[in-house]
Amino acid sequence: MKTVKQVEDLVDEQIASGIPLQLVAWNAAKACVGWPYVYGAVGENCKPVKRSQYGTKFYLKSHETIVTKCNAISWDTESQTCKVTGDCSGCKWNLPVMMFDCRGFTRKILQMVFSWTLWGGTVGGQWNDERNWKAKGSIADGMPNDTLCCLFVYKDKKWKHTGFGYNNGTVECSSGVQYISTRNKKWTHWAVPKCIEEDIIVTPTTQKDPDEGSETTTKWRPTIRKGSKGDVVRECQRMLQKLGYNLGICGVDGDYGTATDAAVRAFQREHSLVVDGVCGPMTWNALDNAVLQNDQKPADKTYTVMITGLDKTQAEAIAGNYPGAVIKED
Repeated sequence: MKTVKQVEDLVDEQIASGIPLQLVAWNAAKACVGWPYVYGAVGENCKPVKRSQYGTKFYLKSHETIVTKCNAISWDTESQTCKVTGDCSGCKWNLPVMMFDCRGFTRKILQMVFSWTLWGGTVGGQWNDERNWKAKGSIADGMPNDTLCCLFVYKDKKWKHTGFGYNNGTVECSSGVQYISTRNKKWTHWAVPKCIEEDIIVTPTTQKDPDEGSETTTKWRPTIRKGSKGDVVRECQRMLQKLGYNLGICGVDGDYGTATDAAVRAFQREHSLVVDGVCGPMTWNALDNAVLQNDQKPADKTYTVMITGLDKTQAEAIAGNYPGAVIKED
């Protein structure tokens, strides 16, 4: 289990190295695996006095692994408060670690990496506050797998739980600790935090220089989706157009609309990618490789054949056997 300083050092080192911030946040979340869950906590250092404060306010809602079995505190039935009655000796969390509940965990990680606050004092409060999200939706309708999302559980008409999701993995509060697993079916909704809006995603693209035969430099591009605008959208559209995909009547206009979304989905489907309409690292790579292969195809050769003594009907009958043939009458 890592200490607070080790996680903070990891964040500082990865930011300094130029790693995309959403990946830094995901790595930071994973580094917190094993840290304790305390209902109401938002990243305070785990100490007996803090445990007693949260125990008094949220005792009956807290996970028994963390609060009711904590050797440093106990519940006083007469005063209906948690009191410090021991110390941390023998506790596996007797390290400088932080404590969170589920919505406090996502909030703290985003603060650590982006210096940005996720608004809302409850899970439902976070989901319903539009200041928080760049995009959000139902997982049943599809979600961006290559973008760090906050995942949510909506059940029995209530927002129950939240955590981080990225590339089919999750980090969440489970059984009293931060826990990492493969995303399961309990999650119902996703939301992309606004702090990720301008974050750059690494898209490693290794190509051969046709003149030198050497590898070219790696490209860096943002993840784009329906609603995105600008030059990077035009680049995506030009690549799709070059590969023969239909961009509708607007063509290459720098606006990631319905036609571009449909073209990206068609491309993803034909290249065995996740079909979500989001042009992220894997889709950019596939587009680069497809365009490169297309450029390296030998040009189609054309031939002129002259046949005399035919009338128009006979010429058309022969040309019909050769798709693309053009008849020219002398």
